[in-house]
Amino acid sequence: MAGAWKRRASSTVLGSCLRGKIGTVIGIDLGTTYSCVGVYKNGHVEIIANDQGNRITPSWVGFTDNERFEDKEVQRDMKLVPYKIVNKDGKPYIEVKIKDGETKVFSPEEISAMILTKMKETAEAYLGKKIKDAVVTVPAYFNDAQRQATKDAGTIAGLNVVRIINEPTAAAIAYGLDKKGGEKNILVFDLGGGTFDVSILTIDNGVFEVLATNGDTHLGGEDFDHRIMEYFIKLIKKKHGKDISKDNRALGKLRRELSVLRDL
Repeated sequence: MAGAWKRRASSTVLGSCLRGKIGTVIGIDLGTTYSCVGVYKNGHVEIIANDQGNRITPSWVGFTDNERFEDKEVQRDMKLVPYKIVNKDGKPYIEVKIKDGETKVFSPEEISAMILTKMKETAEAYLGKKIKDAVVTVPAYFNDAQRQATKDAGTIAGLNVVRIINEPTAAAIAYGLDKKGGEKNILVFDLGGGTFDVSILTIDNGVFEVLATNGDTHLGGEDFDHRIMEYFIKLIKKKHGKDISKDNRALGKLRRELSVLRDL
């Protein structure tokens, strides 16, 4: 279900008549769990497969303007991820060990930029040329700082983010709801891998306006996984007397096994 939505959403990110004016523009649906990239070619939008043949690429990155290291959501998530989250100037940064054993710290924007870079490289491999411009979707409730952070991530990735489009607007366009004429109100449900968002749009002669939006940034596939992980961590401790909550390798293996079960 998530894959179908990602492909549909990305296919509409390019629909703002940018093509032909500033060169080839790719559309990126940057999601908290999966991302995908599309390009307008031969009269239609082509969703581009990555180097593994998949049209959606896993991504797990989220950032907000007011998310602090001390926030209870950050503290809760820290216990269930196989990497370390550290406090840098009051903000949560990701600490990882690279291949030679060196430890590095990255901001959320830098991690987002890595995903955008992957999308950019996927498009370049398909098109056979360098790409510098992109349109990116974001949740409708993103504030100006969060939208700017998305653009900053694009800059780090070597992309000029020429336009930011609200995800519910992209969803409505994907299903052709802007082509039916007249004025109408539309309710868009978006249950993704990391968030659950609900938006009310109004469309009047092709002009979109977001009337209201709400959601839960901790209700999605990943959060279902977290609950299951918490259950198994407690079960393992009860049956075997071992607490794996501090063992990053064990947490990573448990997460992988859950992913296999989820995909069956």
